[in-house]
Amino acid sequence: MSDGPATLRVDLGERSYDILVGDGLLAGAGKLIAPVLAEPRTVVITDENVEKHCLGTLEKSLDEAGIGHQSIVLEAGEQNKDYAHVEALTGLLLDHRVERTTTLIALGGGVVGDIAGFAAAVTLRGMDFIQIPTTLLAQVDSSVGGKTGINAPQGKNLIGAFHQPRLVLADIGALASLPPREMRAGYAEVVKYGLIADADFFAWLEANGQAVLEGDPEACLYAVLTSCRAKASIVEADETEKGSRALLNLGHTFGHALEAQTGYSDALHHGEAVAIGLGLAFDLSVRMGLCPGQDRDRLRSHLAAVGLPVGLGGLADGGWSAAGLIDLMGQDKKVRSGAMTFVLLRGIGQAFITQDVDLGLLSEVLEQALDIKGA
Repeated sequence: MSDGPATLRVDLGERSYDILVGDGLLAGAGKLIAPVLAEPRTVVITDENVEKHCLGTLEKSLDEAGIGHQSIVLEAGEQNKDYAHVEALTGLLLDHRVERTTTLIALGGGVVGDIAGFAAAVTLRGMDFIQIPTTLLAQVDSSVGGKTGINAPQGKNLIGAFHQPRLVLADIGALASLPPREMRAGYAEVVKYGLIADADFFAWLEANGQAVLEGDPEACLYAVLTSCRAKASIVEADETEKGSRALLNLGHTFGHALEAQTGYSDALHHGEAVAIGLGLAFDLSVRMGLCPGQDRDRLRSHLAAVGLPVGLGGLADGGWSAAGLIDLMGQDKKVRSGAMTFVLLRGIGQAFITQDVDLGLLSEVLEQALDIKGA
């Protein structure tokens, strides 16, 4: 691998920024961050898990670059991504007497990136922020594109803002500290990019996915760069999700409903919900006659091979129902004129957006997944 980071540009006019990807970037983060700061003052927002592995290294690099910094450590977990925790965070920022020229640094996974980005969007009517994603899921997906937000009782990420970062710095070396379950959860988002519009990438994952999950630097670098390149291209074409950006939600309409059903608990991580959602999107596509069954089987085989769930398994209890899941899906952000928007497939690498879905077929697919007999 080369010494310097690989660089991708997200071209959004005055909101453009770079994604830097490499191994060991955290130790030199201060020098990489300095050029995009309005002034050399930052507030690092992280969580109690990432604090132990990464915060000291980042703080040392900021000191070496002459950048002032304070730190706020949040509770870890998706269940903390809500109004109460945003209120607490913005209160702490104001207590620190931040100014509009202060830059927030989100150091952590998707939860930290979302809540810190949302706080940046609303505090003092908008502050700059930088994403330093430390999980595979955040590096390939949530840190790129400017979506920030929090969950509501009615559904996931229903409250938020589009607020682009000034820089994304993805150190693949940070992935070494992740538990295997976290790596697998992030890998589901990587698989998504192969399914949307890159069948060759999906084939590469079939051959190299295990190397990614084991943290092989070359494999991780290729997977992160390819995923970020795919996302950047879609975001550039549709920054605020008025059309084609919805492709990035392949598997998510199902997955978000499953997360809501489990109360955003540790029983089902976001990436695991996405993996199940990818399978359900294929199931529905096959049931509608849009997609060959062998492509669905190929996806399921790959998910199983890397240890991701291919069904609901022991998650669903007697309180789950197809009707209940459909109701949760109906509260999704992508509902238009009362109709749910789905991302379906004509095959691997051939995703498309539609609202033309028969709810009876959708119910049958969910009933089968829940192992419910009859209507």
